[in-house]
Amino acid sequence: MRVAVGMLWLLALGGPPQAQGACPSQCSCSLHVLSDGSKARTVVCNDLDMTLPPASVPPDTSKLRLERTAIRRVPGEAFKTLGRLEQLWLPYNALCELSALMLRGLRRLRELRMPGNRLAAFPWAALRDAPQLRLLDLQANRLSAVPPEAARFLGNLTFLDLSSNQLLRLPQELLATWIHQHTGPFLPGHHARLVLGLQDNPWVCDCRLYDLVHFLEGWAPNLAFIEARLKCASPRSLAGVVFSQLELRKCQSPELRPGMTSIRSPLGSTVLLRCGATGVPGPEMSWSRANGHPLNGTVHQEVSSDGTSWTLLGLPAVSHLDSGDYICQAKNFLGASETLISLVVTEPQPSTERSGGPGARWARTGEGAEAAAYNKMVARHVPHVPEPAVPATGPPVPNAKEQLLLQHFQMRAPEEHSDAPAGSQEAQTVSSLKVMGDTYQSVTLVWKAPQAGNTTAFSVLYAVFGQRDMRRVLVQPGKSSVTLRGLVPKVKYVACVCVRGLVPRKEQCVIFSTDEVVDAEATQRLINVVVISVAAVIALPLTGLVCCGALRRRWRKCGAGGSAEATGAYVNLERLGHSEDGSEDLSQHSLSEADRLLSARSSLDSQAVGIRASRRINEYFC
Repeated sequence: MRVAVGMLWLLALGGPPQAQGACPSQCSCSLHVLSDGSKARTVVCNDLDMTLPPASVPPDTSKLRLERTAIRRVPGEAFKTLGRLEQLWLPYNALCELSALMLRGLRRLRELRMPGNRLAAFPWAALRDAPQLRLLDLQANRLSAVPPEAARFLGNLTFLDLSSNQLLRLPQELLATWIHQHTGPFLPGHHARLVLGLQDNPWVCDCRLYDLVHFLEGWAPNLAFIEARLKCASPRSLAGVVFSQLELRKCQSPELRPGMTSIRSPLGSTVLLRCGATGVPGPEMSWSRANGHPLNGTVHQEVSSDGTSWTLLGLPAVSHLDSGDYICQAKNFLGASETLISLVVTEPQPSTERSGGPGARWARTGEGAEAAAYNKMVARHVPHVPEPAVPATGPPVPNAKEQLLLQHFQMRAPEEHSDAPAGSQEAQTVSSLKVMGDTYQSVTLVWKAPQAGNTTAFSVLYAVFGQRDMRRVLVQPGKSSVTLRGLVPKVKYVACVCVRGLVPRKEQCVIFSTDEVVDAEATQRLINVVVISVAAVIALPLTGLVCCGALRRRWRKCGAGGSAEATGAYVNLERLGHSEDGSEDLSQHSLSEADRLLSARSSLDSQAVGIRASRRINEYFC
């Protein structure tokens, strides 16, 4: 009997202490039989006072659970003697530091569960010491990022839970690993090849999340998600939006827009250097000098409607010290692009208007000439001209800078001529170009062309003020107005009207802002309504008074008869009669002013009646 009890005790501990090792005092040990008939040991430790993993774990342990303890770190090679360990569970401890050597010697490890800890980083390189690892559970930690090199050690996993962390995005290298796995063959009836848990993270929904969103949209049956409805946390405009409802653009490195690389400007003039770039996300634009000197100007940033980022460097009253190379840089997280613009300050020329360089010629006519005319606005010098006074009311008037920009539409070499005769160009000049505001998204251009015939066709070129490319609208022959639709509210535009095939002139162009035009039209309409209302308030009582007097006069005419009718025919007349001493007396009838105004009898009839009444009195009718 005693022998049998001793055998059971040895079986419970997995053998004598000398052979298998003693169970730690703070833990409990148990044996269980596997499906192949072999025995496996499980060690469970949940002492709240435990601060380090136990050092005397039996070497034949196949499952070790250290849960709900005060363990804060796992030192290197803490489990090196557990060569038969297959499951390592460390849930809901106080872990905040892991050694890169913690998995050394665990060649048979298949599961590593560490949920509910305080890990802000994980030693991903330690996974190469566990080549048979298939399950990694890091749920409910404080991981803020997964480094790109982690993808090299996660290729063998069939379960990865990164939910409820602080992840903002995932590296493309990791997504590429998953994409390669889910494009492989899938055998029905088998378990999913990869199970992912990515929910409950504060995802930043920008272009860097593009690959993850498309990965979730196209996942195959051999992929499974613990929760497939991932949501954005930022930016604020997308907070709470499900990934399936996003329309993200793929990230692109900055690409500079072509422009002028060399500018010559006279001494004392104002120079505008302009540089544009595209990219996703929008690049940050900056200026610097190649010689390292500080900038002697102001920088203005803007983004056009097509997403192009622009930066303008204004150099007022340039001197010879401003000559040199200026570097325009566009930068986002994918990289940076630079371009060089050279500025040469020359002595002032007697002519204030140049053609852009000696011997410069327009190489194109027609539509090409129109585009070439606008290209001269990309980078240029602007002579210093004081801004004219702007009236307080009326339609918007371009300032001096805008007028100078329009002057570049007619810059050409002195010897250059258009294909059309000079007289024909003068006859087809567009004049009196006006902008009428319809809505914040549309305006109507109206012009006059007195010398143009009914067969003359016009072209309208318009663009956002400062952009390089202009849109072209063809106007049917005989029409002198066109409506531009699809404009952006509160944006400044430049528009030109010219005969098809000719280059627009300064007076054929206008600069306007959609909101200013519409507000001016609304103000004019409001003034008209106020004037009409005031006129109605003043005129209605007077009209009523006149009508009442007319009705009263008609009533008296019907009641008085012939003599009364003659007396009332001319009302409130002023008569000058001779008195006995030869002086003239002024007498007035007492009838109303309304009766006099509405009298149906003429002054001649009244004069005849007066003569018949008294031949002795001389009367003067006023």
